[in-house]
Amino acid sequence: MYILAVISTIVILILSLGLSILISSNYIRKKQLNLLAWTLGLWVFSISVALEVVFSTNYETSLLMKSYLILVSVLVELLALGSVLLLKKHNITIYYGIYMIISTVFVIVSALISHVGDIVTHGVVYGVLPILISISSITVTFPAAILLILISLSSYVKTKNPKLLSIVVGVIIVSVAGTLYIVEFPAFLYYAEFFGILLLWIGFVDFKVLKSLFKTHNNIAPKKE
Repeated sequence: MYILAVISTIVILILSLGLSILISSNYIRKKQLNLLAWTLGLWVFSISVALEVVFSTNYETSLLMKSYLILVSVLVELLALGSVLLLKKHNITIYYGIYMIISTVFVIVSALISHVGDIVTHGVVYGVLPILISISSITVTFPAAILLILISLSSYVKTKNPKLLSIVVGVIIVSVAGTLYIVEFPAFLYYAEFFGILLLWIGFVDFKVLKSLFKTHNNIAPKKE
């Protein structure tokens, strides 16, 4: 068992689950479609990190690995979809939605028909993937990542909101982290995921509100005699 890998993935999982719950509650209140896409993306990220916790113990099966490869591809698409929905342009949303469906089906089919060998090294997903999976993953992730970067930066230039900048950088880092196995550069996988989710916390969460909620809770809570 690789203790450092296990501890790292567990910490990242706790952070991602906490943020997923907060963003989910935010969507329930506001009912915005872009928040729904980001919420789904964060839950997919949490599930993929949960699988990384399993892999960090050096345990893997073909089914788990194929599921992981599909999830990290879909993750980038969902985050990009959230940014596309922010534009509120129907045609772009429709075109990207169609591309997203086709490319996702391509990834799923390629994962199902390909043989994935032992690609976990020292508790980290790393190894040569079947060429079909590599091609389908690149088809999904790289266009989505480029679209994500362009839209996010454009939104920041218009608003100059520092929290939005934190979200932009966090989303980009999390998206890139999900593609590190494709380019066989896993060394910074956990670092990228940790800093990415940390930036998303800073961007999405209003810590002043959380602080006031904690104060309110402490005032309401009965005091011990």
